[in-house]
Amino acid sequence: MIALIQRVTEASVRVEGELVGAIGPGLLALVAVEPGDDEARIGRMVDRLLGYRVFADAAGRMNRSLADTGGGLLLVSQFTLAADTSSGMRPGFSTAATPEAARAGFERLVAACRARHPRVETGRFGAHMMVSLVNDGPVTFRLQS
Repeated sequence: MIALIQRVTEASVRVEGELVGAIGPGLLALVAVEPGDDEARIGRMVDRLLGYRVFADAAGRMNRSLADTGGGLLLVSQFTLAADTSSGMRPGFSTAATPEAARAGFERLVAACRARHPRVETGRFGAHMMVSLVNDGPVTFRLQS
């Protein structure tokens, strides 16, 4: 499982003009499910999403996590993160999970995050989404479990 996380002051997702998810300060996580992503990998990703220290403490150092700040978490499925870009001029997607497996893995990730964090929003799996964000920093990290 791959997550590209961005510390944001706000982020939202629209599908066909409809607002389907929005947060204020927190993390936007673009998530790709890979073959073999089992409960252990999903659990590890939840730990990292909620515990990765990307928010400033009183001294201005990145020492606080999403769990510490209580900020929002916006999860957006993005299979293109799992693309093979090692050769040629077009990405290959054989390294991503099948759509069925990806949907199931993403739904398990969302459920696990919601069980542990009070402010979780999502995009719409498989839809053409318009994602808006204000990256705070900018701060962006690629996590893999």
